Amino acid sequence: MPKVKTNSSAKKRFKLTGTGKIARKNAFKSHILTKKSTKRKRNLTQTSYVSDGDMGNVKRMLAIGK
Repeated sequence: MPKVKTNSSAKKRFKLTGTGKIARKNAFKSHILTKKSTKRKRNLTQTSYVSDGDMGNVKRMLAIGK
């Protein structure tokens, strides 16, 4: 079997943590920030984790074994 190629856009967006979770950044923090509250913008800065339902798709894009 040939090697599985890693999706280039996925490797820039996701990071595997030491516990096996996949970290991601929150959306809606790039523009149109004036109408968003300071608290909302601050909370969007923190990293989140990929949900269990999306884990399989992200692992496939990153060529990580299940």
